[in-house]
Amino acid sequence: MLHELHVENLLLIERAELDLAPGLNVLTGETGAGKTVLAHALDLLLGGRARPGIVRPGAAEAYVEGRFALPPALCGERGELLAADAEEIVLARRVGADGRTRAYVGGRSANVADLRRLGESLLAFYGQHEHRKLTLAAAQLEILDRFCGPEQGARRRACALAHEELRLLHGELDELRDLAGARERELDLLAHELAEIDGAAPQDGEVERLQADRERLRRVDGLRAAAGFAAQALAPEAPDAVGAGALLADATARVDALAGIDEHLDELAARCRALQIEAEDVAGELARYGEGLHAEEGALEAIEERLELLERLMRKYGPTLADVHEHATRARARHEQLAGAGVALEQATARLAEAEQRLDGHVEALRGAREQAAPLLAQAVREQLASLAMPDARFEAQLTGRDSGPTGGDAVELLIAPNPGVDLAPLREIASGGELSRIMLALSTVASVQELGGGEEEHHATLVFDEVDAGIGGHTARAVGERLRELAATRQVLCITHLPQIASLADRHFSVVKDTSAETTRTEVLRLRQSDVVAEIVRMLGASEGDASARRHARELLKAA
Repeated sequence: MLHELHVENLLLIERAELDLAPGLNVLTGETGAGKTVLAHALDLLLGGRARPGIVRPGAAEAYVEGRFALPPALCGERGELLAADAEEIVLARRVGADGRTRAYVGGRSANVADLRRLGESLLAFYGQHEHRKLTLAAAQLEILDRFCGPEQGARRRACALAHEELRLLHGELDELRDLAGARERELDLLAHELAEIDGAAPQDGEVERLQADRERLRRVDGLRAAAGFAAQALAPEAPDAVGAGALLADATARVDALAGIDEHLDELAARCRALQIEAEDVAGELARYGEGLHAEEGALEAIEERLELLERLMRKYGPTLADVHEHATRARARHEQLAGAGVALEQATARLAEAEQRLDGHVEALRGAREQAAPLLAQAVREQLASLAMPDARFEAQLTGRDSGPTGGDAVELLIAPNPGVDLAPLREIASGGELSRIMLALSTVASVQELGGGEEEHHATLVFDEVDAGIGGHTARAVGERLRELAATRQVLCITHLPQIASLADRHFSVVKDTSAETTRTEVLRLRQSDVVAEIVRMLGASEGDASARRHARELLKAA
């Protein structure tokens, strides 16, 4: 239930405080006084979009605040958006002159999505143009699905998910089919590249090793001659030749002959022996190195060919062998992907068939619930229309099949025959504005009974009707008022109306008055005392305040209530 509504600087309203009561609350006023501004204030609390120019001229911002009793459905919000001991919930919205908005829940910053989510349990809004939505196919399907109960909402969500899965799978299949067209050509190219690289089998560091071997083979004769000359200089093979090794041996013998006399000489003798040994060892190594140097026939040519092959690979696939290896890795992965594309296509096709079966199952579940609920909805609406001065009206909810989509595979057409002898026809073709208003009220009443489970439990959302009584009058207006009062017996109702027959039934009456005496027009919202209600109803009857007949009529309306 909505306890209080506070509005500041919203269009014509400078400041307004509405202290609402249980039951039927009515707002009346002259056309253009700003009654619908209050409806827009409530829409802002529900997370609605702020219209341009909504802030009162000269004000920095508009502010709307609503204080609600905390319904059981929102008790789970305690500790998150609400205080742990909260017994009420306060929603608020600020709209700056620049169009920026801020939302609050319980005095804490929130977002518009929070207002929308919480508002669903607090307010059910029926705007003055809401009945026109009855002519839309999507709105008619929504009405029937709501009548089916909360389980239908879960079915619709499951159907929407299945439809989205199917859409994604169709996209995947299209990509795989496109891939298959160019697959063979790309596979051939990749196979050729991999064969070229794998056939060469390049090794890390191989280029550097081959370049070193090539340089050695190119100068093998010079290397062999240098090694031979050095070996002969150290240890000549000719018997009469004296080499460095022999000379070192003589030097060592001379100093060894005086060993033990002078420590310094002994140290020098040890170094001479070491030089002698090293000279003999180096001489042997040089001889073996020279003997081991040889160039096999064709070895240099083979190295040149190998280097040319590797350099060709590096020119094609990268400046280095590491790049060649990386290209081969990518090509192999792509080859495997393309080679498996046929399998992927088969698998995706199978998944698509499974997804189609799941979607068909959800579509059938939705259709079954709709087929069961459609005649019950029609019967309930006919009963309500009979009490709204349309006793002979016939009403049906007609189901027809269509291509499966997020909401299933059904289209719903609400049909009406307002008078005897008239064939059933779609609402958009036959119903007048007044009839649409009554049908809207009938549907909202039926929805209320459905939510209440036949009246077994109390529902806490406030119903807001913004001039849904447009286009009716006389006895029909009275019947509509009675229906609103019946709704108000189980839940709070806020009705913006221009009909005195409805206003006379109010438990609490507010009047919206426009003041044009100041430079800037402003609107005030006044709670009427019982003595003021008569004057307001006289105004609504179109009479002057001093019209005795109109005052008598107004008192009779109030007395009949």
